This record gives sequence, structure tokens and C-alpha cells, in this order.
Amino acid sequence: MARNGRRDGGGRRAREPVSEPVDGGLAQLLPDPDRPRAWTLLLDGAPQSHVDLDDPAHLDFEYQRRIGHLIDLAAPPGRPLRVVHLGGGALTLARYVAATRPRSTQQVVEADTALVALVRRALPLESGWRIRVRGADARAGLAKVPEGWADVVVADVFTGARTPAHLTSTEFLAEVRRALRPGGLYAANLADGPPLAHLRAQVATAARVFPELCLVADPAVLRGRRFGNAVLAASDRKLPVAELTRRAAGDPHPGRVEHGRALADFTGGAAPVTDATAIPSPAPPAGVFRRR
Repeated sequence: MARNGRRDGGGRRAREPVSEPVDGGLAQLLPDPDRPRAWTLLLDGAPQSHVDLDDPAHLDFEYQRRIGHLIDLAAPPGRPLRVVHLGGGALTLARYVAATRPRSTQQVVEADTALVALVRRALPLESGWRIRVRGADARAGLAKVPEGWADVVVADVFTGARTPAHLTSTEFLAEVRRALRPGGLYAANLADGPPLAHLRAQVATAARVFPELCLVADPAVLRGRRFGNAVLAASDRKLPVAELTRRAAGDPHPGRVEHGRALADFTGGAAPVTDATAIPSPAPPAGVFRRR
């Protein structure tokens, strides 16, 4: 990465943006003007991840903060976890787990090996972090995780700003549940807009596999007023809904948590998705979708 750029007005060396083709398009790393060692990753112009090398516990994007809340609540503070990340991006959430739960063991499955190489080179992981990155399709990589190994499985996979069809089905979620230990947690970043057909179907699909669910998102997204992200949490044990609600409400972009009867009503009778009926998530409207 070009860290030795031109000097700014204060005599410091200004950091230069980096652009590099990867398997999924054009990757760009843009310096954060407010944080001296922080960078935003874009793919084909869409913000994907934010990393602060000085503070890996800082989560800038709203959906990542919400997944961070779920990871925080998955076990007592500081307890090491076994985490599988489907989709790597800039490895933001893997860094978060390593920083907040030392000695955690993590597997990251990311199909874009050129992106992984760029991130490892430009935004290196700290030595001692137990993070293994595997270049593979998310579902194929998940199939190699031993049964009951993971405390948490995080899914954040987008190809061309759409979740691939084979990662939306009951068969896929059955593989997630197989990889989770009893009481383990699944957290998925989903994207949809009006009329929310994809989001409703994903909730119905998860309900076919997991007995406990909740959904957290911007109220405007849940009302179908705009395209955006929603985080789906699922488990075979009761979820910490009250504490998640409190934390989401206190975020810079407050979120609302739906669960129980309200979440069941939200699905509106949507049918669960199977491998035979699966399609990718909808494409974001031009110039509208942005991951914050």
C-alpha cells in the first residue's frame, strides 16, 4: 500500500488511496480522514468494510456493529470463541473478535483470493491472532467445518452486491446448524428493499431450521421505505433480545429488533426457500444502496 504519499498541511505524509483489480471487481482502499490508520474497502464503488488498524474493536458500519453486538452477547465478556466467517471482506469482524476475545480461534471462508491477498498485504493481521483464511466458496468451506465446532457462524457474502442463491436455502442453513455447537449463534447480513420479499423469505427459511430468531435493522428498512441491511440472528436457544434491543437503540443509526409474534407476522406467509427455488438476493437500486 502507498503509505508514503505526499505531505499534508501539517507536514505529515498523506495516505494515498489504493486501487487494485480482484476477482469480484475493482477493489479500492480509501483512507479515513478522521482516523490515522483506518481504511474503507470498496468493491466496484460500493463500501464493503471499514478497518482501523489502531483500534480493531471499532466497527464503523451499522450492520457490522449489530453483528458485533450479537458476538458480544454470545458468551461472557472476554471468553474465547470458535467463529466461522462466511465472507471475509477486509476481515473486520474477525479482527473484532480477536481484539475483544483474545485466544479465539477463527476460520474465514472467502472465495475472492485476490481480495484476501490485497487485504493481508495492505491491512495486515496482528501476529498471534488465531485467524485462518481459506480461499473457497462459502458453502463448500462450511461443509469442511467439523460438526458442532463453531460457537458462532457469521454470513456476510455478496457477489456483485447480491447474496448468491445457494446461500439462501434451508439446505444451506441446515449446514450452518450442523457446524454450530448446541446453543451456538448464527448471524447473517441480509440486504433488501421494498417489497421486502427476499427478507421475509429469509426469515421464513431460518424459522424452518432454527427455533429462535430475531431481526435487527433500521426501522425504515423494516417498513419497506428504503433498501438497506438487516441482520438476522438464529439459534436453538433463547436469544438475548432485551439486551440486543437496548444496544441497537443506542447505536449512532438506531435499529429496531423484531422477534416472536411480530417477526412471524413480518414474514407475511412467505414460503421457505429451498435449493430448488433459491434465487440471489435483489440487486440494490442504482445509487441508493450503501453499507454504512
